[in-house]
Amino acid sequence: MVAAAKSTENSPRPSIGFHALTLATFFGASAAPTPLYRIYQESFSVSPVLITVIFAVYAFALLAALLIAGSISDHLGRKPVIFFALVLEIVAMGLFVVASGPDWLIAARIVQGLATGIAGASIGAALVDVDRAKGQIVNSIAPLCGMAVGAVGTSALIQYGPFPMHLIYALLLVAFTLQAAAIWLTGETGAKRPGALGSLIPRVTVPKQVKRPLSLVTPINIANWTLAGFYLSLVPSLVATTTGSRAPLTGGAVVTALMVSGAIAVYLRRSKTASANLAFGVSAKTLGILTVVAGVHLANVPLLLVGTIFTGVGFGTNFLGSIGTIMPLAKPDERAGLLSAFYVQSYLAFSLPAILAGFLAKSAGYALTTDIYATAILLLMGVGLMSIRADRRKVAGSAA
Repeated sequence: MVAAAKSTENSPRPSIGFHALTLATFFGASAAPTPLYRIYQESFSVSPVLITVIFAVYAFALLAALLIAGSISDHLGRKPVIFFALVLEIVAMGLFVVASGPDWLIAARIVQGLATGIAGASIGAALVDVDRAKGQIVNSIAPLCGMAVGAVGTSALIQYGPFPMHLIYALLLVAFTLQAAAIWLTGETGAKRPGALGSLIPRVTVPKQVKRPLSLVTPINIANWTLAGFYLSLVPSLVATTTGSRAPLTGGAVVTALMVSGAIAVYLRRSKTASANLAFGVSAKTLGILTVVAGVHLANVPLLLVGTIFTGVGFGTNFLGSIGTIMPLAKPDERAGLLSAFYVQSYLAFSLPAILAGFLAKSAGYALTTDIYATAILLLMGVGLMSIRADRRKVAGSAA
């Protein structure tokens, strides 16, 4: 702790703004391929299944990076690890620029997932180093804002700019190169300490006192990330197929609506209790999903957007409620392992069902796939909320 303080005293004051922008840029780049998936399908003659595989390998790589290198910046310092993540991301953008088929896209997404996982952990830690309270808020909001800008920005460039499959990645490559240079102008927020090799051993642990609360919020959390994976992998193609609107900005706007409303919900409800957030989140998401399904079957884009806004509010609030249920119960030395377990659950739900959605979309069509997904998500949330309420009544009865 003393070493960390000395490192910041003798160097320029780290900027929350710079780290927030860098974190948002990473997640903006992660959403950039989403509006392009439909174009990749047409240009490279690939199926919805392969598109969801291209999407899912990013999540697997990100999860692997979090588990293996999530705490490496605690030992090597934040700056060199963030710089390494930026270099990896530059390589990923280069692979996207020269991509000429699905194999290139898979390679690019794997490198991008590794880079984003390392960056998310190290930049997130740096933000909390600088200001614990503000850092936690930025860590929750910056990724969602970045993905919103990435989705709508890419859509706009596809629709109005030249080189639709390459321009966004070229611009991001320049942005990451500038950030890689600028990181050395900021102050170091962390201290170097031994044990770097030992930190590479994945540690996924759930403390005894957290096991039951985690099991209770698991259905809601799985439903949350399953929906996010569906939006980021297939929704632009779903919008084009079911509504007939093939303008890239239309699909991009729907994805952006989910992220923006989620970010706003996180900010506005950050002081609410976990149980209140879960109850509110399930209600908002239920209303949103039912509206989205109606929009799909009526081929109505405005209805899709309205439904997505409600769904996004539920998404952000459920995330807050899930984290707020489990993290306060963990001791300080148990938090990293618990967070790793939570992310394993979240990113598996983010990626594996998306591949299933690809198979369903290919065989049954996008509309029926949406119906099946909506039903599963609503059932999971219902089971989760009823289990939480039943457990609360049981505890209250025991106390009485």
